[in-house]
Formats: sequence, C-alpha cells, structure tokens
Amino acid sequence: MKFVYDFHEGNKDLKDLLGGKGANLAEMTNLGLPVPPGFTITTEACKEYLATGDEPPALRDEVSAHLDALERQMGKKLGQKDDPLLVSVRSGAKFSMPGMMDTVLNIGLSDASVQGLADQAGDERFAWDSYRRLIQMFGKTVLGVDGELFEDALEEAKRAKGVTSDIELEAKDLKKLVKLFKSVVSRETGRDFPQDPREQMDLAIHAVFDSWNGDRAKLYRRQERIPHDLGTAVNVCSMVFGNLGPDSGTGVAFTRDPASGHAGVYGDYLQNAQGEDVVAGIRNTVPLAQLEELDKKSYDELMRIMQTLETHYKDLCDIEFTIERGKLWMLQTRVGKRTAAAAFRIATQLVDQGLIDEAEALQRVTGHQLAQLMFPRFDANGGGKYEQLARGIAASPGAAVGKAVFDSYTAVKWSRSGEKVILIRRETNPDDLDGMIAAEGILTSRGGKTSHAAVVARGMGKTCVCGAEELEVDTKRRQLTAPGGVVIDEGDLISIDGSTGKVYRGEVPVVPSPVVEYFEGRMHAGAEDSDELVVAVHRMMAYADRIRRLRVRANADNAEDASRARRFGAQGIGLCRTEHMFLGERRQYVERLILAESDEEREAALAELTPLQKGDFVQLFEAMDGLPVTVRLLDPPLHEFLPDITELSVRVALAESRKDHNENDLRLLQAVHRLHEQNPMLGLRGVRLGLVIPGLFAMQVKAIAEAAADRFDAKGDPRAEIMIPLVGTVQELELVRDEAEHVIAEVEARRGVDLRLTLGTMIELPRAALTAGQIAESADFFSFGTNDLTQTVWGFSRDDVEASFFTAYLEKGIFGVSPFETIDRDGVGSLVRAASEAGRATRPDLKLGVCGEHGGDPESVHFFHEVGLDYVSCSPFRIPVARLEAARAAASGNGGGSDHR
Repeated sequence: MKFVYDFHEGNKDLKDLLGGKGANLAEMTNLGLPVPPGFTITTEACKEYLATGDEPPALRDEVSAHLDALERQMGKKLGQKDDPLLVSVRSGAKFSMPGMMDTVLNIGLSDASVQGLADQAGDERFAWDSYRRLIQMFGKTVLGVDGELFEDALEEAKRAKGVTSDIELEAKDLKKLVKLFKSVVSRETGRDFPQDPREQMDLAIHAVFDSWNGDRAKLYRRQERIPHDLGTAVNVCSMVFGNLGPDSGTGVAFTRDPASGHAGVYGDYLQNAQGEDVVAGIRNTVPLAQLEELDKKSYDELMRIMQTLETHYKDLCDIEFTIERGKLWMLQTRVGKRTAAAAFRIATQLVDQGLIDEAEALQRVTGHQLAQLMFPRFDANGGGKYEQLARGIAASPGAAVGKAVFDSYTAVKWSRSGEKVILIRRETNPDDLDGMIAAEGILTSRGGKTSHAAVVARGMGKTCVCGAEELEVDTKRRQLTAPGGVVIDEGDLISIDGSTGKVYRGEVPVVPSPVVEYFEGRMHAGAEDSDELVVAVHRMMAYADRIRRLRVRANADNAEDASRARRFGAQGIGLCRTEHMFLGERRQYVERLILAESDEEREAALAELTPLQKGDFVQLFEAMDGLPVTVRLLDPPLHEFLPDITELSVRVALAESRKDHNENDLRLLQAVHRLHEQNPMLGLRGVRLGLVIPGLFAMQVKAIAEAAADRFDAKGDPRAEIMIPLVGTVQELELVRDEAEHVIAEVEARRGVDLRLTLGTMIELPRAALTAGQIAESADFFSFGTNDLTQTVWGFSRDDVEASFFTAYLEKGIFGVSPFETIDRDGVGSLVRAASEAGRATRPDLKLGVCGEHGGDPESVHFFHEVGLDYVSCSPFRIPVARLEAARAAASGNGGGSDHR
C-alpha cells in the first residue's frame, strides 16, 4: 500500500485518502496554480498508527524518498545549516474540521540553521521570529506544554520593551525570547527542544495523527456527525513566509460572502505575518479589498485565481494564501462553509451562471439549513449586551422574548391579554399544551432534545431551551433562581435562544423570518419587493416538489394545524391523534366513561362524546378537503385523562379532614388506583383499549363516518383513513376491523353514501414488524410509529433514559446521534424495511407511511425514500424540510419504490 503522495500525484476526488486539504492542494497543483511543493501522508497511515500505536513499517522510507525529492526540487536540504529548507506539517481530514486538529510551521529550524536563514533572507529579525514561532507551536502542539506559558513570556518581552505589537520586537529581543522559550520546554517536558530537523518532522507528524483523537476533535465530529473512523491525512509543505516585511503577508479569501452568499471580494489580510496570526486574532487584519492598494500585482493575480477556482469547483471556495516578497502562493482551498441563507442564494446563483443544474443545486442545500431559516432569531449584534443567566440544550431553534410565567393557566390568561410570555417549567407534560401554544417559547430546567417540551415545541415551530440545569425553577413561588443568586420573578422579561441554548435576562431584539412568512402565504416570491432569500427558497422548493417521489403529510389534530400544514405544502394528514380532542373541558366526559358502572352509564358517556368527536372531524376533513386524513383511534392509557394521583389523594384527605366528603373525588381516586400501571406504555392502551372497553372504538369510527357523510352532503371530498394503534397480532386487527366495518356499513346505509373509508394499522411493536405479512391481510395501509418502535426495539423509556444516561452514551460514542432524533438504520430501520417488504409481498397495493418524529428528520427521510415508503408525516413546521429532503433523496438516486400514493 502506498502511504505518501506528492502534490502532483493526487486530485480533488481523493479526499478519502488524501484528506480535503491534500486533495485540494494536489488539484491546485494540477491546475498550474502557485502551490509550494510538498507531499501528503494518507489517512490509511493515520488509521494504522492509531490502531497499533506505531506508524506503518513502510512509512518512514516512503517519507524519506519524498523528502529527498522535495529537497532536490528546492535545491536545499531540510534544516541545512547555511540555507535551510523549512516545512509546515498540517492536518487535513476528509471533512473540514477548522481548528480542531494540529499544525506546526517552520519545521527544520534549529540553533545551527537560524543564522543561515537570516543570511539567506537578509533579515535577522525574520529568522529569529520564525524560530520562536516554531518553538512555541511545537512546544504546545507536539510536546504538550501549556500555551499560556509562551504567551505570558511574549507579553512580558513586549512590556519590557515598552511596545504593544509583536512586530515591534527587534532581533535581539527575539533571540532572548527563543532562549526563554527553550528553557520553558526543558522545564515543562524534561527534555531539550529537538535540534534534529528530521526528528522535529517525525514528531510533528505523529502529533497530527494523535490530534485526530483529541477531545476537541471528537466533540466536533459528534456535533457535525462526522464518522470517527476516517482518520486524518498529514500535509508536509515547503514553507513560504509572510513575515519577511511589508511586501509580505498572509490572508484568507472567499469567492463569495459566506454569510450572505453575495458576490464580491471577501476576506482578511495581514501584512508581515504568518497564517496563525490571522486565525488567532493576535493582530487586527484589514479587509481583503485593501490588498489592491498594498500590492496590486498580487491582488490581481489572486482575483484571477479565485475566479478559476470557483469555476473549477463550481462552488464557493475558501482560500488561504501567503505573499512572500511580492510572490503569491496558494496554501489551501476548500469548498467553503456558509450560512443557511448563503447556501440557498449561492445554489440559485450558480444555476443562473450555468455552472450547475437544478439537481446539483438541490444537493447544495439541506433541510437543516432550511429549518434554520424558518425560525426567528436574535439580532446578531444584540446578544452580547445582555446578561446571560444560563445555558441549556438548544432544543428547538429560534428566538423568543417574553414575560416569565410558571404555569399554563397564566400563560394562556396573559397571552389573551396581549402579553408575550415564556413558559418556564421543570419539565412539561401534555397538560401544558395550552400554555405551550400560548407562549412565545418554552424553557425547562430538565429534559433533553427529545423530551416532551422539545418534541412539541419543534412540531409547533416554538423556540425551546431544555435542560437548563443551572436554573432552579420554583413553580410555587413563581420564580427561578440563576447562578449567583439572580432571581427572575413572574412577569420579569427574559429572552431564550433556541439555536444556542442561551437564556438572557431582559429583552434581546428579535429579527423575524421572511421564509416563514413566505410559507404562510403572507409574502410572495414573485412580488416586486420580495426578499432575495425568499426567491431562492421558492425556486429550490418548486424544483424539489417536481422531482420528489415521497409525499409529505402532516401530524395535525385540529383544523387550525391542518390549515397551516396545507399552506406549508402538506399533501394530507398522516396522523391525527384523537386523544388530544379529549383534553380541557372535555376531560369530564372521559371521566364519566371511566367511572361508568353499568352499560347504560357507559353508553350515555359515549353518546356525549360522539357529537364532539364528529364536529372535530368535520372541521378537519374540510381543512384537508380532497386529501387523505389518517385518524388514529384512542391510544394512551385512560389514567392520563384522570387527575394526578398525588394531587387527588391530597384533595380527598383535606376534604375528609374537613368532613366535606366529595363522592366524585372518591370515585375518581378509586379509578386512578384501579387503572394504575407499573409501565403504562406497555399496558392497557391502543388496540387493547378498543377490545376491553366496549363501544369506545365504535364511537370513534361512527364519528368519523358521520363526519365524512356530512362532508359528502356539503359537496366536499373527504378521504378518511382509520388507523388502529399498537397492534401486535393480526387477530387484534381483525376483531377491531370487523366492528368498524359494521359501524361504517350502518352509516353508509342510513346516509345513502359510499364513504370509501380505509382501515389500517400502526406498526410500532417489534412483533407487528416481524409478522407484517400476516397483519397486511387485514390492513389497507401501514403507518410506522417510529417513536414507540424505537422505544420497544431498544428497551428504552424515552422520558427516563434521556434524563439519565443518554448524554453519557453520546459522549462515549455509543450513539452518534439519539435514535429518537434520527432513525436507527441497523435496528429499527431493519424492522421497517423487513415489514415493508413482507407487507407488500402479501398485498402489493399496501400503502406505506411513517408518522413518528423521524418523518421530519432529514437523514431519516432519505432512509424512508430508500426503503420505498409512499409518504412521511411530520409536524406542520417541518413539512418544508421533509419536502426538500425527499427531493434530495430522489435526486441522489438512493433507492426508490412504488410510485403509487
């Protein structure tokens, strides 16, 4: 195996082997651009080094051969006493990880060669400055010396000289600093600074390999979902110097503005400096445009090269360069990182320029970026002026400002009075839904990214910060206490940033999102005053809708959510959770059903619920007229509709102490005890409720059928689908289906209409997935409930595990990402795939969809396209993301499936 490649041997398509930096240096070399000669050590060498603790046996000889070739090309040897060849040793992984791994410059300098460098350059100060930089970088990066020790010594040297800038130090000052730096190395490491140039290079190469597994690199990879097994390449490049005087310098350039996407000259330049000075911010840079005044020849050449690179890469390029005494050198290029807004603008600009087609443009933007554009955000210049109280988990992006409230009742009451509020809880539960809807944002001191607060907030497009553990939330006193004893009382203004997890005291200015205004229909892309970003988003979404195979539905429980979902591009409802229709004032009717002691009482309670359910469904079918609406029959355990056992026990005990007996409370308490389960998630819920409680599912089916009939009478086009939850065996489905078909037939006969209702099931238990072929015999459709399927496959209770050990699992690399955020392809995904194949083998026309939170997750959407599902369903706010990702999946050609809807 070959471990070392000269720059002229590689190309930009070898990023897996040469890393991004090495591949792009090779590409620029092949384009004839001015790149200092050098070679790249492959990622394969790094992987073997990390696996065995030693470099591959063949590596040293290969490096020696390429170093010899480099020395012949340059006409001098590494560290040569009278005219030293110096090199840089820089990391370069496949995916850009800026600042996460190590770099060492000026390798080859020593006590013996520093004077030779001074003589060749005609500048003694430059030589000693280069030497002190080497010792400082090498000491910190390779030998593990605390960098502050070097910085302190440098600052002390400037103070002693009475100057403020490094460049004001003279050669004699730098000589003293070199001596001091070497003594720091000796004292801290127990060894002298290495004087052998080859030893310097070898140690630096090993340090770069080791930096792949450094804490900051691992953390960055987890954050960016970069695989941990890729390894880094190492680039050994002959040095060019930007610190040779005012006709030298170093800079960073972008072919377009990475923040906005606008064309122009963007970047920074620093005279008489080396590259790390720009990155470290040690001295103030000047805008790149000023280089034209300082060195017009180099500036003009740089502009030509930037144009060449952007045309060649067909994308925004990020460039590092050095000017050595008027000669321009290219040190790096890569496809540049950009903001979400820039990504959409640049993609459409490049289409207009004819550099890429629409299919390629679609691969240049992501659902994550679109989601970022949809959330309101704080003014970038506003946050720094305000007092930060704490930092939690950035659960749902956006920016929200409002008065602190500590319960849902107050949130609703104050919002109806025109107040903007932030709902603050230790954690939220379904009873907080009204308050969450009323609030501008939600802040909890407990919970993670997939806690109740987080999931619901993302679905509603609400800003949410969870798990702000530094905050002590006292709902009784209606206050929270932040570190340092800062107290926020109810009514005090706070600001929460769901993009960073930061919580501020007071009001931070908010910038609204024009993209949401566009999806809501309040801003039109074709209008004369339309926002440029909105036009770019519109164009990408229009193309996405033309090419995607997967349809996108919404999880919506009421007409308001359904209407919003339709505006956002939903093609139906994939999940209507009927339990949400029983909250609030209607809870009393469910209580009567639970407390019923005879058939007559139970039938009376069901009769009260039927017209209420029917009214909900009529509104829902009207909002989604002409589109499918999948209604899930009642799923959660009945005890969720009863008061909390502790609260109710206290209420009953207090009443008894006052001899004020409340018969209804006593019956409720008995019912709560009767229905109490050790693990309700695996108890009496879903299809089991319909089989155990006579008439419950029949009531719901009748309400759906009557509502559909009403819509037909009103010349509408209802397309209802009835979904039975938590089925584990085909016998359960057969029993419920028989009952439902009798109810539907009775309504059809009485109303004189063919309702065209279909019946299917959720696949959310492993047994259902494993016996999908049998279940398909009695199902018109499957909808994968991936939330519960993930819990039952992993043996997790989501609410419990997120609070206890998920963080540790993520840190240890057991999870790359939470399986509740992105589908677990190997486990849960394999069941989805197997169930899809078995179901279609039994019934080729079986409609397949997914209605868990994964339906709006970008990576999961690609998997569902690949498996061949017909649709994904997600919360209304995530619909545009799912539309875009469904198209990206189709354009990338990974899989496919049936084309029926």
